[in-house]
Amino acid sequence: MTDIEIAQSVNPTHIKIVAKKLNIEEDDLELYGKYKANLPLHLIDEEKIKTSKLILVTALTPTPAGEGKTTVSIGLNEGLNKIGKKSIVVLREPSLGPVFGIKGGAAGGGHSQVIPMEDINLHFTGDIHAIGAANNLISALIDNHLYQGNTLNIDPNQVVWKRALDINDRALRSIKIGLSDKKSVERKDSFSITVASPVMAILCLSKDMSDLRERLNRTVFAYDMNGKALTLKDLGGVGSLLVLLKDAMKPNLVQTLEGNPVFIHGGPFANIAHGSNSIIATRLARKLADVVVTEAGFGSDLGAQKFMDITSNAGEFGANVVVLVATIRALKLHGGVKYEDLKYENVDALKKGLENLDQHIHIMKQYGVPLVVALNRFVSDTNTEIDIIEAFCKEKNVEFSINESWAKGSNGSKDLAQKVLSLLDRNKESVSLFKGD
Repeated sequence: MTDIEIAQSVNPTHIKIVAKKLNIEEDDLELYGKYKANLPLHLIDEEKIKTSKLILVTALTPTPAGEGKTTVSIGLNEGLNKIGKKSIVVLREPSLGPVFGIKGGAAGGGHSQVIPMEDINLHFTGDIHAIGAANNLISALIDNHLYQGNTLNIDPNQVVWKRALDINDRALRSIKIGLSDKKSVERKDSFSITVASPVMAILCLSKDMSDLRERLNRTVFAYDMNGKALTLKDLGGVGSLLVLLKDAMKPNLVQTLEGNPVFIHGGPFANIAHGSNSIIATRLARKLADVVVTEAGFGSDLGAQKFMDITSNAGEFGANVVVLVATIRALKLHGGVKYEDLKYENVDALKKGLENLDQHIHIMKQYGVPLVVALNRFVSDTNTEIDIIEAFCKEKNVEFSINESWAKGSNGSKDLAQKVLSLLDRNKESVSLFKGD
């Protein structure tokens, strides 16, 4: 069965029932139909957000063969709930660019999915559209300011703020604007994908609306003719941005195929920003659950390091355990195997590819973080290949688990969940550069 067929074979639970598992009252839900809801910010209890444990899921270097980081994150959440822990997985919102590109959706796969996956992968609750509108309002204000006389003395060649659109449109990467009439200021401009916009990154690093306002006010959008940095506070309009973003600041509640709660909120790319979901969603999840599972974009050398260095400090929390996702297919690709030959056993290429896994283990160990390698199993994986990776992890003194949540749901991730809990029991303190946790 395909991912869509598997998702359609499940009867979703009404989101009110999912919310009850977290002791969220119906009056606190802002419903988007039967299976999606916004959660108000007043649910965050500052006295309780440090009581739960936080699991960070990362991966080795991404490849076209796929690693399944989101699938493992969702599967781990299923496994933790299966063995009696109240767990929430907190994920980023998918961008329409990758959804309609090579990568595809970002709601997991197989029996380890978040539903309604078609809504999540498309317009969802409109957060990304709101962020795009806020971003483009700033662009409009900049060019209107130039048109009306440029009292800020903006250098048209030093406008660093880009327009945004959540679609891959190569023709808009470099454009020329201001061609409508003689009074308009002609200048070069460009579009970024919305999830790469400054507004997305700023929203996801903000603790509340007041923090969001402060961060937007000090954001640089251009330089004047003397080289002085100009901020959005100089330009004005931040109040209008807050109005546009008032609902986009609220975490979204959905569910897994097994009816367990999921927060999906924010989605900055790790290659241009910090690559984590909003700290608001993570902080709220920490109040409501015993264990919170989150993931970082790209590999550990990008998203996970940014989580430890940036997100942890902004959110005032740290990871208690890191799960490092690997696949045999990806390791063989790193070892030089052609994509079309990945289904065949190749011990030599696998051993060569382990150099990549070794580096990611080294990166995480630099933080002193308790670590478990989760092998996201594919049908083509052989026992010989699995034994090689398990022996390698043992040599590196790192926990190892086979994850089969794609095929088996929570029954395929119970071993990973147990090993994560064992590491939590042995390591009570969270690990980050934030000193207050």
